[in-house]
Amino acid sequence: MAPSADQRTVIENCAIATVDAGDTEYASGHLVLAGNRIESVGAGQAPEGLENVVRRIDASGHLATPGLINTHHHFYQWITRGLATDHNLFNWLVALYPVWARIDEPMTYAAAQGSLAVMARGGVTTAMDHHYVYPHGSGDLSGSIIRAAAETGVRFTLARGSMDRSEKDGGLPPDFAVETLEGALAATEETVKQHHDASFDAMTQVAVAPCSPFSVSTELLRQGAELARRLGVRLHTHGSETVEEEKFCHELFGMGPTDYFESTGWLGEDVWMAHCVHMNDSDIAAFARTKTGVAHCPSSNARLAAGIARVPDMLKAGVPVGLGVDGTASNESGELHTELRNALLINRLGAHREAALNARQALRLGTYGGAQVLGRADQIGSLEPGKLADVVLWKMDTLAHASIADPVTALVFGAAAPVTASFVNGRQIVTDGRLTTVDEDAIARSTREEAQRLARIMARV
Repeated sequence: MAPSADQRTVIENCAIATVDAGDTEYASGHLVLAGNRIESVGAGQAPEGLENVVRRIDASGHLATPGLINTHHHFYQWITRGLATDHNLFNWLVALYPVWARIDEPMTYAAAQGSLAVMARGGVTTAMDHHYVYPHGSGDLSGSIIRAAAETGVRFTLARGSMDRSEKDGGLPPDFAVETLEGALAATEETVKQHHDASFDAMTQVAVAPCSPFSVSTELLRQGAELARRLGVRLHTHGSETVEEEKFCHELFGMGPTDYFESTGWLGEDVWMAHCVHMNDSDIAAFARTKTGVAHCPSSNARLAAGIARVPDMLKAGVPVGLGVDGTASNESGELHTELRNALLINRLGAHREAALNARQALRLGTYGGAQVLGRADQIGSLEPGKLADVVLWKMDTLAHASIADPVTALVFGAAAPVTASFVNGRQIVTDGRLTTVDEDAIARSTREEAQRLARIMARV
């Protein structure tokens, strides 16, 4: 539960990167949290005479930033990590779809707990999960994921995914792993009506999210977009991830992925897509014109040898871009704070070289950029009065970082920094690198047990 509105937490003596429109920073400043909102942020000590201060934190040696925002993930993959490690995307999917098609509610819940716990203790305050595998008779998978997020205490968007194009229809998933068009749309609508909260300080939201061009029918894309707009929620899918996808779209639809998405109603300021690696100038211009967002997943793109997304060109054109972990079967670490560094380094291997991204641009991708992509930039993503109190304190005076003068450079270029405190909606969920809301050791045991149970099921197939 968030603290009451008249309770204040004062954080002082820390460096602050607000990630506001002017990239305002303070070498030594303060934050005042009142209930679940940021009341003030500025240089020096907090104002005198504040009432109902329930806690004061001396954050000397720390950097305060907005909480990190993950814009693409597949939680269920936590129990299938370390498999198909030398495959490209299509071969990886063919190898793993039969495994994923055997998941059930206990597996999904445990995997969600593991995915959320690792992200949250690493500074993520808003997470999302693109879940699109709904085997028949597997239980309430969406409900179990939402329950895990609520227990962890993070702000959360469930992208209710779906697949209806199986192998018999020219898609990649096995026939028993997909839903019908009608079933997918009905289940998605029910999930939105049951779980989506449109309020300013919402902790749970739902998006409509057919999986990808090679696993869903054109009609599911088209009707999914119509459904989302009728219900007033956002849309999410995978797009332009690999050269194989580009070839697939040209062969099946006679056009590239971006043109195909536009033909089905899937470009717009209420849409964001994962990866977008293989985008030409025309594609980027279309995303910029329509304000379609991108979830950049550098580690997963490298793991699957998909390529380097043109993030500098997207940003220059005005495309909203955030960061994503992606599923942990293609990014086994499951951590978003390491993606700040990886986004910067991998993009410097591209055409723009050392001018591709700098430390502050990388931090913006992981915070405000993510808020833009999720449609919540008025509420989260920067440290400003009136915004929600999602704040992380990174310990920057340890051996790993103390000799780097600039704390933002230390955070992005350096080793993964310890999280001393993480607040979500004004509630502290991490203390000294450990979650205060759930038992990490119990989650580690349950994820291992469910991974082993799934492996035993596959051994009998």
